[in-house]
Amino acid sequence: MASRFYFISYSGAFAASRASGPAFNGRHYYNKDMGRFLSLFLILVAVVFAQSFKLYLKDGTFHVVREYQVKGDRVRFYSVERSEWEEIPVALLDLKRTESENSARKAKMEQEAKIISEEDKARRELQNEIMKIPQDPGAYMLENNQLRIFRAAESKVHTNKGRSVLKVLSPVPLIAGKATVEVDNPHSLNIIKDPRPEIYLQLSADERYGIIKLKPKGEVRIADRLSIVPVTKEVIDEIDEVPIFRKQLTENWLYKIWPEEPMENGEYAVVQFTPGKVDMQIWDFAIKAEK
Repeated sequence: MASRFYFISYSGAFAASRASGPAFNGRHYYNKDMGRFLSLFLILVAVVFAQSFKLYLKDGTFHVVREYQVKGDRVRFYSVERSEWEEIPVALLDLKRTESENSARKAKMEQEAKIISEEDKARRELQNEIMKIPQDPGAYMLENNQLRIFRAAESKVHTNKGRSVLKVLSPVPLIAGKATVEVDNPHSLNIIKDPRPEIYLQLSADERYGIIKLKPKGEVRIADRLSIVPVTKEVIDEIDEVPIFRKQLTENWLYKIWPEEPMENGEYAVVQFTPGKVDMQIWDFAIKAEK
């Protein structure tokens, strides 16, 4: 269920774009060739180091070797320090400790090389994902690798003086009292069947953002209930917020957001706005999950 949330001016739990997730240098933050070279280099280093290990003696000392061979009562080994083959009596060596530590070390190095490879794969997949999202401000989804573009909904401020269309560059002047931010039509034509959709939001400015629940009322849906304080004209917002997870993908305000819990069937919207200012941008949608 969506939780009811109140805030005044800039206070509140809505996401601020500058406070979310790791930042990258624009949309082309990851160079594929450089990333692949770095991964291969690190894997090569891991392999080289894995080839050298400690050949322990029973007195606790050791030789750093590349390999060794047991031949009767003697052990022949290649010394990394002196870059030559040497021999030592097998009775002086702690081969059990040598084998145990060498096996554990090899397993660790293989695991680290696997992690490096997986991280490189994840970076490449993220870059491919980012490149599919337009740089134009708006809300988007990827469905079966196809891009869905959310249409921006026209919103209005309804006061006792009537309704006024919201315009971001020239906000509607408000008078003291109550008002509502409304979206036309009782239902959205943008139907989503997944109750936990992953939505990409490209902000137009460093503002707050999130997913809210819209409340149908007659032929409109209520996005925000406003109280305008006399004299100071301070705006108090009342918004039905949906708790979300968020991930910043680029420095230029591209985010991926998705609800923490499956959303019930109903009317919702992705929004971008500055609390206390009536300049909300709205991309509406309806959840109609199959039960």
